[in-house]
Amino acid sequence: TDLKVTAIDFLKSQNCPQHHTDAYNIKNLVVRRGQPFQLQLTFSRELKASDKLAVRFGIGEKPTKPKGTLMSLNPRREQDLSGWKISITKNSGKECLLSVTSSPSAPVGKYNLNVKTGANIYKPENGVVYLLFNPWCQDDVVFLDNEEQRKEYVLNDTGCIYVGSANSIYERPWNFGQFEESILDACMYLLDKSELKLTSRRNPVPLARVMSALVNANDDNGVLLGNWSGNYSNGTSPMDWIGSVSILQQYYKTKKPVCYGQCWVFAGVLTTVMRCLGIPSRCVSTFNSAHDTDENLHVDVYLNEKGEKMNSMSFDSVWNFHVWNDVWMKRSDLPAGFDGWQAIDATPQEQSQGIFQCGPCPLKAVRDGDVYLPYDGKFVYAEVNADQVYWLVKKVNGKEKYFRLSTETRSIGVNISTKAVGQDKREDITLQYKYPEGSEKERQAMEKACSFIRNSLFPRSHYGAGEPISEQSESIALQQTVSKTGLQIDITNTAALYPGNPLELAITVKIAAPGSWNINLVGACQLQSYTGKVEASLGHIDETIKLEGNSEKQVPLKIMPEAYMKTLASVEDEVLVHITAIAEVQGLDDKLTKEMTKRFEYPPITIQMPETAKLNKDFNCAFIFKNKLNVPLENCKLMVEGLGLFKMTTFDQGDLQPGRIMKSEIVCNPTRVGEKKIVAKLTSTQVKGISAEKSITIS
Repeated sequence: TDLKVTAIDFLKSQNCPQHHTDAYNIKNLVVRRGQPFQLQLTFSRELKASDKLAVRFGIGEKPTKPKGTLMSLNPRREQDLSGWKISITKNSGKECLLSVTSSPSAPVGKYNLNVKTGANIYKPENGVVYLLFNPWCQDDVVFLDNEEQRKEYVLNDTGCIYVGSANSIYERPWNFGQFEESILDACMYLLDKSELKLTSRRNPVPLARVMSALVNANDDNGVLLGNWSGNYSNGTSPMDWIGSVSILQQYYKTKKPVCYGQCWVFAGVLTTVMRCLGIPSRCVSTFNSAHDTDENLHVDVYLNEKGEKMNSMSFDSVWNFHVWNDVWMKRSDLPAGFDGWQAIDATPQEQSQGIFQCGPCPLKAVRDGDVYLPYDGKFVYAEVNADQVYWLVKKVNGKEKYFRLSTETRSIGVNISTKAVGQDKREDITLQYKYPEGSEKERQAMEKACSFIRNSLFPRSHYGAGEPISEQSESIALQQTVSKTGLQIDITNTAALYPGNPLELAITVKIAAPGSWNINLVGACQLQSYTGKVEASLGHIDETIKLEGNSEKQVPLKIMPEAYMKTLASVEDEVLVHITAIAEVQGLDDKLTKEMTKRFEYPPITIQMPETAKLNKDFNCAFIFKNKLNVPLENCKLMVEGLGLFKMTTFDQGDLQPGRIMKSEIVCNPTRVGEKKIVAKLTSTQVKGISAEKSITIS
């Protein structure tokens, strides 16, 4: 009688834990490439030596053997040329256990499985097998030789993203949720949408590049629409997301871009996509990140005579922070030595090859100044290495003239941060991106980079202002401004910056040289969004101070709440307090400029729940918030999510008067074991950035 297959068991409970895929919330078998998995076949009769048997895996529309998209595996014949292997490990009665190993360079995606016996073809139910990258396999180009790092960068579905400013870094919890329902299918949909050739799906380099384009909606109706306007009324404010899951689920359901994202949202979603597909990935936050539009390695900052930053003048900008991603892979397309972490960026800032995409760019190429290497080395290099040139804009005879104040070579690309492996704290990875400031290696890298990047020193502004500055166009790296008198400026806040309280700020001027000095000091306080855009000017000082010898003087700058509370309530973004100071020693050409940005401080959200719980046994979780501010918080909204515990939930809490407490409760049902995290975020008209997280162990 004809041999027929009557059943296939995908042995998920055995295969998935071995392949580190047991967390995926999907009926199908999910395996990683280059690693064996077992299939149990049941036949209509015992398998004989003369029977013809072929297990076939096909990917794409019309799989064929010559294209390498159809693998027809015969356990009794020589191995398939595709690098896939199959063997019979046990054959007893009507049952036969097969071991299949895919090629470690197989295209990643969905394979249709069927079994051919003679003229019969058996197609099983749920016969689509998902094949992912394999950081556990030495022959896979994404191999990462460290179990702790694999747990963090591939398997951790929660984390945090560092935001704020260089002077006040804080963490924003983020749920990556790469194992949640329909996330893997959303990633597979993106792969199909990318129109990458199947051969390019073998290689994480083009795949990471195309995903950096697809996570933004700019060219291809991708996942997220960016919006920095401050008005998000016809979508979700970027501040309101607490994870990638609801974004990717909504996108997969509607196939339309989700509104709205800003850099940390793009980076959070791209991390989810990369980890989901099996490519090690981390969110990277750079503080004082330069957006150098013409790649000349310097960013012009224009100040008026009050010391206020002028929005409208500059094409370039310095973002308080910018978040992108690093992904781990071999770069067989480059000379030796550029394997490892590569920067990719889904935030639509600049077009690369005509599309809003960025990377992968090797961190080593950025560090060593090899900015000509693909992809987008010049752009990433400038983000972390540009110099800031401060210009004073003065009206002279009715015309605007530019006076160069000072140059700051060490302020861009500082405190580059990612979540530490295996613990909830910040790891500083600045030295993976650049050599120590002022070191010989840093100078050599800068010279090499400058030889590939044109570098001239003219102020560039929308007004194309006046004649060029009399200095010659310099083709060398700019020099840090050094004071002749040891002039120094220090900017501090003398009380906590709580919304509704006066902002108590102080500018301290120090001088080191002996003698008697008169110093002109102007200082200004503004509110700005994280992209450096000025939202309001709050107040300024203009004084002449006298210093004797080696001494210092503190000048207070106090901003009353009525000067800024309206702006806080009218802008839908989290705004930061930005202070600029310009000091000039009379009678000497000795000028100095200093900036500082700090975030407001907020009362905390308290999360109350047990420390441990049992699988499938409900427990309660409470969120408590007391408004300790002097102002009412209007339209309070609490967003909470616990992966493997409960779905994203929003509580509308209305207005909360000073001193009042709000409490929200949710019932959690643990569906997975291990350490789980609950994330909470509170937004209101006045305050945008309060979040909290707490862990619980499920046994």
